[in-house]
Amino acid sequence: MASMRQIRSRIRVAKNIQQITKAMKMVAAARLKRAQDRVQAARPYSQKMRDVMASLGRAGGSIQHPLLEVRDPVRIGVLTVTADRGLAGAYATNIIRKTMETLRPLDPANVRMLVVGRKGHAFFRRRSYAIAGEYGINMTGITFGEAQEIARQAREMFASGEVDVLYLVYTRFLSALTQRPTVVQLLPVVTENAEVEAGPTEGGEEEYLFEPNAAAILSRLLPRYVDTLIYQALLEAVASEHGARMTAMSSATDNAGKMISSLTLVLNRARQANITKEIAEIVGGAEALK
Repeated sequence: MASMRQIRSRIRVAKNIQQITKAMKMVAAARLKRAQDRVQAARPYSQKMRDVMASLGRAGGSIQHPLLEVRDPVRIGVLTVTADRGLAGAYATNIIRKTMETLRPLDPANVRMLVVGRKGHAFFRRRSYAIAGEYGINMTGITFGEAQEIARQAREMFASGEVDVLYLVYTRFLSALTQRPTVVQLLPVVTENAEVEAGPTEGGEEEYLFEPNAAAILSRLLPRYVDTLIYQALLEAVASEHGARMTAMSSATDNAGKMISSLTLVLNRARQANITKEIAEIVGGAEALK
């Protein structure tokens, strides 16, 4: 059985851990609020862009554009948005598992990866998949320029024929407790069902009038649409990571509290046992002197 000094040391360590996890929970909660606000502010724009692209796809007919070219999917590209730091529960594991589910049926020799987040870098560097680009995540505030940089390389890889199809793997933010790993086809752009992912719009389908014509506008909007999809995915991933970290740190704080209570009970029992033992020794000594 551990001595009272060892038990006190363990209680002190548990209290220190509890203070750290509580502070991390509060920081994650504050950052989550800002990230959640940004996600909710960006979703209407992203949804409207999907609606317009779907309408343009119906009105533009069979237009020709490098980002719409459908080829046999021999060379596969995967853009995965993983975690930037740990201590977020199973968040990083879930998104990496979803990425591996996408990669497992494929020949590694035909796969090119774009990896966002340090956790993804560390994982896929040890695998046999070729990494064409690595990017970090600005956890305090993703900018549209950062999304454009990633989108530019993705478009170049597809337009040059380095990949025939490119998938985007990210975590969709639902709440602080729920994040859903999601896979969508990024390139070639599929305009006919561009609105499917976010669901139907309220009020039914809208009709648009396009000037000069739908085909010309669609050609101009396609790169912007890819930028928007990646930007939205980055915002969702940042909010998801903060939510997962807040939940994990809340659980860790609660567990530390339970451990402190349990160790305190053990310490009190050990102290009581020592007191009882000392009393018994005193009584025994007094009896011996009689």
